[in-house]
Amino acid sequence: MIGIVDYNAGNIKSVERALAYLKAPYILSKNPKDLENCEKLIFPGVGEAKYAMEQLKLTGFDSFLKDWVKAEKPLVGICLGSQIIFDHSEEGDVDCLGLLPGTIRHFSNVWKGEGSDAAGILKVPHMGWNNLTYQNGSSPLFAEVEEKSDFYFVHSYLIQPADSTIIKAYADYGCQVPACVSKGSITAFQFHPEKSGKAGLKILENYINA
Repeated sequence: MIGIVDYNAGNIKSVERALAYLKAPYILSKNPKDLENCEKLIFPGVGEAKYAMEQLKLTGFDSFLKDWVKAEKPLVGICLGSQIIFDHSEEGDVDCLGLLPGTIRHFSNVWKGEGSDAAGILKVPHMGWNNLTYQNGSSPLFAEVEEKSDFYFVHSYLIQPADSTIIKAYADYGCQVPACVSKGSITAFQFHPEKSGKAGLKILENYINA
């Protein structure tokens, strides 16, 4: 059974539709207790990091997710859910879940730090389709998904993990944008697999069947 974390900041309907299409049994809940017996979790999210962290604390999902990962149970983060698993976000200057070491930075600050002229050329948010390059051995969840496949992105902030070896795929948008990170029982996607056609559905199918 797949559990979907509903903390009032998620792209819930599209995830539900994708799982229904794949005929995967799932539970959607705002109550952590309802998800305790699930085998795997999907942690989606859109919106602002500070608000999301407030909601996680109000619902008790902050401690639930920390305990879940401590128990080495499978967790997939999507979009905002791929970001707030890290230590800190510049969006709202907020401390996040700290499940993985790293920070979340605005595109403009990353571009500036790398001396890129992308700020004068590229728009923020990074929105639309972008292809991926695999690295560091990729992830088993990309099985049967060809490198350079296109996925759908919508974000203004990007993951900057403390350990770059956990980046399993990246996109190019004025810099290398970590698109998939994985360590232990955690895998997280900056893009939206549930909105990315056949390739995205294959990733979710691989997670369901893993």
